[in-house]
Amino acid sequence: MSGRSLFTIAVASAVVVTLALLLRPRPTMAASGEPGVDDARAAGSDAAQERRTVIFAGGCFWCMEPPFEKVPGVYAVRSGYTSGRVTNPTYEQVSAGGTGHTEAVEIEFDPRRVTYEQLLDLFWHNIDPLTANAQFCDHGPQYRSGIYPKNAEERAAAEASKAAIERKLGKPVVTEIVDASAFYVAEGYHQDYYKKNPVRYTFYRNACGRDRRLRELWGDAAGVGTLGLGQSR
Repeated sequence: MSGRSLFTIAVASAVVVTLALLLRPRPTMAASGEPGVDDARAAGSDAAQERRTVIFAGGCFWCMEPPFEKVPGVYAVRSGYTSGRVTNPTYEQVSAGGTGHTEAVEIEFDPRRVTYEQLLDLFWHNIDPLTANAQFCDHGPQYRSGIYPKNAEERAAAEASKAAIERKLGKPVVTEIVDASAFYVAEGYHQDYYKKNPVRYTFYRNACGRDRRLRELWGDAAGVGTLGLGQSR
């Protein structure tokens, strides 16, 4: 059982009735109303032609949505599964570790407003690139970190950024760089989980030690990158 499942069970068994009411899922807020996530309709047809998507894996996809949704020029961030062997996998299948997939996010963005290299910088500062087949309290290949380039240009940028991170940390970086394959959007209750269930999300994130480890690795750039793109506006 994953660390996330254990913490969820712990919360469910420990809370009193009053707190349980607070833990009920809340309605998902429209993306257009969230800071840093652009309204596609306001962007216009010309911006739609400039849209690109990238796929990153950094362990629990709940935790990888918030930093990217705060970035100006990002239209949407979707949780899902990639780099596996099964078509249309379910969360239960992936979390069991038998499909080859890793939890990932697909980021839709306008390259005129934020570059692929800037997104890479934010990605690195939200993961532990030194641990193989795990991220923080979640262990197994389904939680491995990865970058999934869609062309030679993206691969070159990803490889260059990985080399730079290795020089910075002075240790081997185990984050995989694998050509992009099918990305399967996860079940609806996983999307924007941190907005729908803020108490459960915060408990899980804190208990998992994610932010503590990020600060150990990255200092002041933890969670926000060297350019501060992941900061709330």
